Amino acid sequence: MEEPALRALLPDLKGKIILDLGSGFGDFARYAHSKGAKKVYGIELSSNMIEQARKLTQTDDIEYIHASMTNPMTFDERFDFIISSLAIHYIENFNQLASEAYSHLKEGGKFVFSVEHPMCTAHASSFMKNESGEFICMPVDNYQNESIRHTSWFVDDVIKYHRTVESYIMGLLNVGFVIDALKEPKVINDALLEKPEAEIFNRYSPFLIISAHRL
Repeated sequence: MEEPALRALLPDLKGKIILDLGSGFGDFARYAHSKGAKKVYGIELSSNMIEQARKLTQTDDIEYIHASMTNPMTFDERFDFIISSLAIHYIENFNQLASEAYSHLKEGGKFVFSVEHPMCTAHASSFMKNESGEFICMPVDNYQNESIRHTSWFVDDVIKYHRTVESYIMGLLNVGFVIDALKEPKVINDALLEKPEAEIFNRYSPFLIISAHRL
């Protein structure tokens, strides 16, 4: 759901200088390089992910930096494109990040990112099931309470930061971004043919994807 919708919003990457915030195992960095990107920088806090990304990457045109995306960016150059895939809901101060991203983009540069949808982070628990384990609904509660959520995701006590859709949009607008697109993607048809049970993810919006650009 997330990757096809995110990639549909990408600009032409050929010859571009790109920053990937929360680059993980480097999947997008390698994809961008395959599409002709001139240089890709990946910022990732996890040392294990950085180590694996470097093992999987066979080019000097991709550089991984072990750091938090919340630290002030100290790059000398500006970027044509900044991307972040499902990482920003782990940071506390989105407004600061939006300001940093804006200041490090060239004129006309794009910022595209995906997050876990606020309807999912609001309640901080997974969807409700009946006694048979079947999906009932996605509970939404405390939506306006923007604060830490403690969840379990492979390990216990994973910390996420819930914020509303309004906060994402206004955080971008307040620093000067122009919003180009907002997506709440559905499961692609090919995936439904392969796994019909994935239809439950079309009963709510697991992901929010936003594209914006600097004037």
